[in-house]
Amino acid sequence: MSSITSKPFGTTEDGKPIRLYTFTNAAGMSADVSDLGGVIVALRTPDRDGAFADITLGYETAEPYLRKGPYFGALIGRFANRLEGAAFELNGAEYALAKNDGDNTLHGGREGFDKKLWDAEIVEAPNGAGQALRLTYVSPDGEEGYPGTLRATVTYSLTDDNELVLDYEAVTDRDTIVNLTNHAYFNLAGHAAGDIGGHVLTIDADKFTPVNAACVPTGEIREVDGTPFDFRKPTPIGPGLAKTDDEQIRNGGGYDHNFVLNVGGEKLEKFAEVYEPTTGRVMEAFTTKPGVQFYSGNFLNGSEIGKGGAAYGKRSGLCLETQYFPNSMKHKNFPSPILRPGETYKHTTSYKFSAR
Repeated sequence: MSSITSKPFGTTEDGKPIRLYTFTNAAGMSADVSDLGGVIVALRTPDRDGAFADITLGYETAEPYLRKGPYFGALIGRFANRLEGAAFELNGAEYALAKNDGDNTLHGGREGFDKKLWDAEIVEAPNGAGQALRLTYVSPDGEEGYPGTLRATVTYSLTDDNELVLDYEAVTDRDTIVNLTNHAYFNLAGHAAGDIGGHVLTIDADKFTPVNAACVPTGEIREVDGTPFDFRKPTPIGPGLAKTDDEQIRNGGGYDHNFVLNVGGEKLEKFAEVYEPTTGRVMEAFTTKPGVQFYSGNFLNGSEIGKGGAAYGKRSGLCLETQYFPNSMKHKNFPSPILRPGETYKHTTSYKFSAR
């Protein structure tokens, strides 16, 4: 069963202490999570020879997480991904949001949940895995333009089967929209190993949502068959990235697209697998959400200096961000992200690590 220790990790701009919580399980896997933005700072997993390496991109101290960056490992909210025109209509009223991604809003606005210091408490894991870390943040009515006071809770646990589990919940006192996810960047060869093109990816999705040149879904739901987005069988990532004659690869600058999962509902089900051939590491991903954003780290450019002095260049990590579909308030054919008083937003996503 996993146990948790903690230590100082820095301070916020107004002097509040930030802490780093380290999970360790019976198998020797460990994870570092901060109460700043719920950031997954590190994940140390074994390769086929039993050698451990940190497989998530991130920083050694809290300070870089406080500034604008690539959202390494962070909780995203109140609404993950993009909303077109930085506005949405709800109950006949229009709500204006920050334009922090061209004319659109991205990942909650100028100061999303990734920049918030969450209240942290060590509790018993809901899955019986030992100790868990429960993070809570109360977003006031009107924050970043969103209506309603939203109380969000995310519980992290680490099982002895090397599975990192994130349980999300949220309630509101007023009709609002909510779409929470985690923005961890994975490189199964090690966080400083460079390009992820050799990773072999499987996504259980027959369809995806095409985007315009601003990476915003158009409302179309398209079959993956015959496109670079067909990952229904294990497929190396690199060849698809090279297909720059494909309009969608051009629009995303690579993969930056929502996949319509064949699973996703009340039951936690496997939706993806990533395999790294040189180390043998495997990551299986499970969720109850209807979509996942596969992002291939297209906007990384080497300017972010991470753990151990690593310069994270283009495509040095990949993200599998479980979610409601981006831009879902503009398209009624997308699952609704509306949360009303008396309802509970609830979902679970987990990542299970092994080697072969």
